[in-house]
Amino acid sequence: MQSSVSAAFVHGAVEIEVTAVGVRAHRLPAWARARGDAQLKLAEAQPAGVRLAFATTAQRVALTALATRFGYAGVPPRAPGVFDAVVDGSLVASHSLGSAVVVTLDMATGRTTTSEAEPETLVFDLGPSGPERHVEIWLPHTESVELVALEADAPLRPVAGTGRTWLHHGSSISQGSNAATPTGTWASVAARAARVDLVNLGFGGSSLLDPFVARVMRDTPADLVSLAAGINIVNSDLMRRRAFTPAVHGFLDTVRDGHPDTPLLVMTPILCPIHEETPGPGAFDVAALAEGVTRFRATGDPAEVAAGKLTLQVVRAELERVVKDRKDPHLHLVDGLTLYGPDDVDAHPLPDSLHPDAETHRLIGERFTETVFGAGGAFAGGPFVG
Repeated sequence: MQSSVSAAFVHGAVEIEVTAVGVRAHRLPAWARARGDAQLKLAEAQPAGVRLAFATTAQRVALTALATRFGYAGVPPRAPGVFDAVVDGSLVASHSLGSAVVVTLDMATGRTTTSEAEPETLVFDLGPSGPERHVEIWLPHTESVELVALEADAPLRPVAGTGRTWLHHGSSISQGSNAATPTGTWASVAARAARVDLVNLGFGGSSLLDPFVARVMRDTPADLVSLAAGINIVNSDLMRRRAFTPAVHGFLDTVRDGHPDTPLLVMTPILCPIHEETPGPGAFDVAALAEGVTRFRATGDPAEVAAGKLTLQVVRAELERVVKDRKDPHLHLVDGLTLYGPDDVDAHPLPDSLHPDAETHRLIGERFTETVFGAGGAFAGGPFVG
């Protein structure tokens, strides 16, 4: 009883693009996308945290979509993206598209190849029909999706947000790399537990303190704002200490222009052993790739830290200093090592030496919820469910 996907059903996106196939949710507006590189454009089009939300008495909902997946020649492909159906807060079904447009980059030659695919329809069984229920279909966090049609065996009614809006910017860890499902990324785990409406600006490889991202955050309505910074600065070897600290101040200044009194949280990096004392750049571990395993390594020289190169230990100290120096009563700091730190490595190793696995994403999300949304936390005050 619904055909094309109306923007009224889409939550967590910053902009909706009409394509030749359907509609695509973007996490940056077109003017900002034009200022980013190919990596950022790829990441922001993957709809981490974006979901279709509606009220219905329907028993079944069908979503027709076309996915685009990206990979590297010679690197094991990621598993297909997952669509999660949530009814009144409970996950009831998960499905993946059987085929997709696949864009493959050969890093040796710089060439890309693109396959073709047609839209497919996923059918979600929501359980026996009855009173009207709140339904969300969370879109994949690892692949771009064009939404073609949304149909059901009963009317679908768009709904407004259900709580405070949490606007978060971070890296691939915030986007959800290595999480198994879109509701399983640490940010989604925290948002669902705290009953806040997530706008996830976590971009793989692209938490780089870009001024245009700060402007997007400045102009996006939000009740809660957070920034996870550091890992991409280090593993891209983008800045030295002299540039990093003023860039953080400038980013926060811009965000504050639009959110002068909003609770604003700075999150320092979680533990990443390869970059704790060794600067970037990071790179694929070629020996591991030869064995069919994706793993990363740090290639910098620790001796250069004295000359200003950044490690995660340096970044944490600088972020702590920035928050202290700003003397902003609404600015808060959370130590990423309390979310995932040295005591967690044995039980929860990073499978690729960089990103948490699915279980660790959940652990980080639960700890973030308790620390930040719980009593005495920076974002306390909402209908937190412990």
